[in-house]
Amino acid sequence: MASRILFQGAVALTAIALTGITAPTVAAQPSADSFYQYDGSAPLSSYQPGAVLKTRTLPYHVVNIPTPLQAVQVLYRSTDALGRPSANVTSILRPPNAQPDKVVSFQSAYDSLNPEDGPSRAVAGDTPIGSLTASGRNVAFGGTLASGEAAMFGPLLALGYTVVIPDTEGPNADFAAGPEYGMMTLDSLRAARNTPETGIADSAEIGLMGYSGGAIATNWASILAPDYAPDINEDLIGAAQGGLLVNPANNLRYANGSIGWAGVVGMAVVGLARAYDIDFDPYLGDRGRELLPRIEDASIGNVILQYPGVTWQDLAKPEYANPNSVPEYVDVANKINMGNAPIPTIPMFIAQAANGALEGTQPGGPGVGPGDGVMVAGDVRTLATRYCDAGLSIQYDQYDTISHVPGGALWLPGAITWLNDRFNGNPAPNNCSNIAPGNSLAPEEHAAS
Repeated sequence: MASRILFQGAVALTAIALTGITAPTVAAQPSADSFYQYDGSAPLSSYQPGAVLKTRTLPYHVVNIPTPLQAVQVLYRSTDALGRPSANVTSILRPPNAQPDKVVSFQSAYDSLNPEDGPSRAVAGDTPIGSLTASGRNVAFGGTLASGEAAMFGPLLALGYTVVIPDTEGPNADFAAGPEYGMMTLDSLRAARNTPETGIADSAEIGLMGYSGGAIATNWASILAPDYAPDINEDLIGAAQGGLLVNPANNLRYANGSIGWAGVVGMAVVGLARAYDIDFDPYLGDRGRELLPRIEDASIGNVILQYPGVTWQDLAKPEYANPNSVPEYVDVANKINMGNAPIPTIPMFIAQAANGALEGTQPGGPGVGPGDGVMVAGDVRTLATRYCDAGLSIQYDQYDTISHVPGGALWLPGAITWLNDRFNGNPAPNNCSNIAPGNSLAPEEHAAS
């Protein structure tokens, strides 16, 4: 069944992409697009989260090529990591066979420090392929990644689901700031429902879906929904996620020095500093002050395999070799640790690969163990068990023979089948009794420098 759905979705997406195509063009630099700027006369803070600020309808693009599928884009009011009002963009795709009462929020894994890599830019055909950022980075990867994800949500369109694709990292690309991802996602759904052009019914059922960076947004939206967006939470029917960041301190211990994923350590430092207004410069050594500016607008694709063996200790001054000696690091690591966060109220499908050696990451030390190369399997198991103990129906699948990147391909058909079953009213499966023990998710403690 799952393979047939995927095939039908791929065929549908191919037809969309190949019907009525004009010659591909490269749009103007997205930074010049005024749609992304709130320019109203009333203070942004005067609007409620999810309020619609602007809308536009345009062709859905794949690598800057317009297709017959139309996308509604909405500039909406949301909230950033520090609780400040923020104007963000989401994209809503409504297939010809759309069912107004079925919506899937697809959280992209664009994982970038550059706002121009947001999925809304790719949807609008504003991917600046071949151009360079101020730091000299070629920006082709970030935008094309978002376009490539069409193959993941194409099956959902074929099934008649309206697909909502938020720019989860917000207008400033606050990479790794999980709670902000969650609020941007929830307010995106409010905005989509508040926009008549989307055709979404007020009582539409909503499923959440995302892998890797998209899983961060998916789970934080699930966590925050009961208190931050109870109006959305009451319509959520479940979340399907894979490759999940749970306890960032363990991820640092695990990916530190990895051949393939070490660069993500620096990206997280930049993203969290930006999101939470932290100045890490007093703690950085010469290597850190040289490297971090080079990746301040990078995407994951620009750092994978580019910084083999780089460690926190390479970036920090010797007296801060232990990251827990940096108070700001400890504070923010605890803020974005899902093990410290409230418990969601919806069923979940959670998948995690566990052979990170294939991507150059060896198992971590005691209390960390194996992962998929960047995410820690023991952390995910503990989180799943925590949700099980709270009474949630959890299906947890672990892929012991593969790593993070192929893990997404294995997760996808299961995620689509699982979500489709929830929309069809089937009971959510539960394999809680089979989940192996995991790692401690206890808060980090400050250490002397």
